[in-house]
Amino acid sequence: MGHIGTILGATALTVLAVPTNAHAAAVACGGGVSTGRVAVNGCISAQRGKEGRIHTREITAYIKARNTGPRAVNVSYEAFFRVVDGGHWVKLGSGRTHVPAGGTVEPTEVGSSTRVCGPVKVEIRVHARADGAAWSGWSTAGTAQCQT
Repeated sequence: MGHIGTILGATALTVLAVPTNAHAAAVACGGGVSTGRVAVNGCISAQRGKEGRIHTREITAYIKARNTGPRAVNVSYEAFFRVVDGGHWVKLGSGRTHVPAGGTVEPTEVGSSTRVCGPVKVEIRVHARADGAAWSGWSTAGTAQCQT
């Protein structure tokens, strides 16, 4: 009985650890890039939907930032979206966040796009700039738009 309580307690902590703004079932992050002392990852989620008889997919871009420095820093960021085969990059959104010294900002939603389901792969890319630093390279993440 104690073992079951431990498992349930761990499960409850895992559920609580999911960021409230990361509403989709799964958020996948791409490789890290850096700006100053801040490491940045671009992240993506895809959530099914339906508008009338048309099946859709809500593609959402997120940013995750980790400050390795001894002082807090403000970070500006932008996210872009495209269909991999022949698509062009479209800006999904931008924003600014405060990253505490030695702290992490969990996946924060930057923007989203609702797409009709199709057998295509989509991707997002995110870059960021800490105050006083240059823009980072691109962190890219992708997903099959209508996978199960």
